[in-house]
Amino acid sequence: MTRLSVIGTGYLGATHAAGMAELGHQVTGLDVDKEKIDRLQAGEVPFFEPELEQLLQRGLAGGRLTFTTSYEEVAANADVHFVCVGTPQQYGSDAADLRYVEESIGSLARELDRPSLVVGKSTVPAGTAVRLAGRLHEESPAGTDVELAWNPEFLREGYAVQDTLRPDRLVFGVDSASAEQQLREIYAPIIEASCPVVVTDFATAELVKVAANSFLATKISFINAMAEVCETTGADVSMLAEALGHDDRIGRRFLHPGLGFGGGCLPKDIRAFMARAEELGVVQAVAFLREVDAINMRRRARTVDLAVEELGGSTAGAHVAVWGAAFKPNSDDIRDSPALDVATTLQSRGARVVVYDPEAMANARRSYPQLTYADSAVAAATEADLILHLTEWSEFRTLDPAVLEGVVRERRILDGRNALDADRWRASGWSYRALGRR
Repeated sequence: MTRLSVIGTGYLGATHAAGMAELGHQVTGLDVDKEKIDRLQAGEVPFFEPELEQLLQRGLAGGRLTFTTSYEEVAANADVHFVCVGTPQQYGSDAADLRYVEESIGSLARELDRPSLVVGKSTVPAGTAVRLAGRLHEESPAGTDVELAWNPEFLREGYAVQDTLRPDRLVFGVDSASAEQQLREIYAPIIEASCPVVVTDFATAELVKVAANSFLATKISFINAMAEVCETTGADVSMLAEALGHDDRIGRRFLHPGLGFGGGCLPKDIRAFMARAEELGVVQAVAFLREVDAINMRRRARTVDLAVEELGGSTAGAHVAVWGAAFKPNSDDIRDSPALDVATTLQSRGARVVVYDPEAMANARRSYPQLTYADSAVAAATEADLILHLTEWSEFRTLDPAVLEGVVRERRILDGRNALDADRWRASGWSYRALGRR
């Protein structure tokens, strides 16, 4: 058992804290937001993530997990400190905003008066770790007895518990054998279950996350670019993706044509990567990411265009039901949500837009009060001229079109995620339209 602290208890930090307690460590989670800390200490997760609340409650009940707002407390009670604070996109810039990382490192450093290991998990630009290691040595009472390591996270929202306890790889960016050994001891149960470990330098560890997200974004935007071509040629992008996916060099994963990606990671990470590359003088090496970003954003505009077409060329006075608000299923995260972007655009053009999402309603209402909301998919579709399927929740994928008989005004559906059974909807008398398909 190792005594750990987790600095920052947002999506990453809360999951990591609960996961490390599940592995048997003594964990203290820290956040400056007292309301959030009080909720976590009471066993409540402030956001939706499958299985996380049960994991949190087990840690609390077993006495292995606690929460605080005191840096002095975590410095006194932990030997290893994981920094899990957010690195959002800077306002007015593509670069990552490192203020929360800087503040947490500074606040922690002032309290470290004995040998400790600080482990960064936040997604940061290459070169950040070397600078932060210098800060720790200069500002900590323990000086060079405080070491830094970088251990990037690869959590997928909706699968975060699985990705914490059964990751597909662990990356240790270290500057000493002792730091590597401490990380191996912390993750011992995971490593013993045959999880690959990559031990590398700081810069490589920092690049892994943004490189992985850039590759995934490129793959998603590639198939969406093919959707644009398919719409012009009369080809079917879903069948194209299936045929490509049989090639072992390419694979089927992430070849899902549709509305594109959003959320708090992929968009800001690829933009921050480009911004850092420009600072380093190698922007041409990642210039293709600008088109990746542009293709992704064009999918939203194209969805709006198709909706207008389905409504006969005018949205004025039309009733549009939007199924989905979260940027992806199994999450209540609405950051950079393509679904809500499309919804607000249609509303601004005169449509009456009614939104329903299984988990993201509270967040959507808070951030988009101008929209109308319903408490079920059927209620949202009542008297609708068009339904937009924009987040691929299983509730929507399995819904029987027959339940909407006599509910909608017009049987028209636009599948922004290419996830519904087109034959089933058409057999029920619906006009079915999807991006990149005839």
